[in-house]
Amino acid sequence: MNDIRHQVQQTIDELVASDAERGIQVAVYRHGDLVVDAVAGVADPATGRPVTAGTVFYNYSIGKGVTATVAHVLAERGVFDYDTRVADIWPEFAAHGKDKVTLRHVLTHSAGVPGLPRNTTPEDVCDWDAICAIVADAELWWEPGTQVGYHAYTFGFLVGEIVRRATGRTISQVLREDVAGPLGMADELYFGMPAGEHGRLATLEDAPGTDEMLASMPEDLPMFDAGPKALFPTAALGNRSDYLTADIPAGAKVSARAVARVYAALLGNVTGVPLISADRLRTISAPAASGTDRVFGNESTWALGYAIGEPGPPTSFGMAGAGGSFACADPATGIAFAVTKNRLTGDFTTAERILDLVNRWNVSA
Repeated sequence: MNDIRHQVQQTIDELVASDAERGIQVAVYRHGDLVVDAVAGVADPATGRPVTAGTVFYNYSIGKGVTATVAHVLAERGVFDYDTRVADIWPEFAAHGKDKVTLRHVLTHSAGVPGLPRNTTPEDVCDWDAICAIVADAELWWEPGTQVGYHAYTFGFLVGEIVRRATGRTISQVLREDVAGPLGMADELYFGMPAGEHGRLATLEDAPGTDEMLASMPEDLPMFDAGPKALFPTAALGNRSDYLTADIPAGAKVSARAVARVYAALLGNVTGVPLISADRLRTISAPAASGTDRVFGNESTWALGYAIGEPGPPTSFGMAGAGGSFACADPATGIAFAVTKNRLTGDFTTAERILDLVNRWNVSA
């Protein structure tokens, strides 16, 4: 165990020293045991506050895996099932012919409602009722279940409003009471993070060239129909106090060890906290939809709420986030893994490098 801890620590120390990263956490569970909980760098360059294992990072779409997990825990308890129609729980959502959309469609990004109006603002996204009304009134881009397209923002609000309507609790409450709390991670795993806790957050920063890159992007890119340009994942957006306080379950505020623990629990390896059954694990981690993404144009394969493989191994399921953070679980190896960081880079080189170390060590261990 000491060998992999040393390798990971040396790697992230080098990344910070070379200025490739500013602050970083890595957590690895193997068959339920926390074998790596490593940190390097600073959480706040302005003050020099260091990253600790308990530092919370705002991570963009890495949070979708946590959102999906909340849905699976409730499905395990019979609150709804994957073929439940969204409109049966949320009647207003049936507008414009969306009555056939199911939770399965939502989880596999095949629901056909990836879009938000291009004039949607950060303030709109922070207003739960207002944004859910927009989603409920949206028109289909395609017949549900026939195509896939990344629901960058709508995914979180769709799952979150289904959860709220079905339980009478916000998705943040369900996360804390039914997932994070039982896992002992209630103070390191949030959708909406109370303002009084924001001092524990890492401060995000953009990688060099981000402003120029964003300015050069054509206004008519299809991706801006799903995630309007005002909501592009930058440090300025992710550092906003209202964004951090609001429930926006397309992302999450997490530590690496907290989100890795969620994935370890899904694998069934966290003692005393059986989030789901072994049968459900097989169901949620299997490929469920695939095709050319209607929003981004890439080939994608989805399990129920998680991406299959890239940037992880082909047997893994998880979610990457804009900026380079990544978390996943691999039923084939028993590994649950997370990297969180505060420099928003345009690739997953750091996560891939560290995960490769972990997987090579796991094979030889």
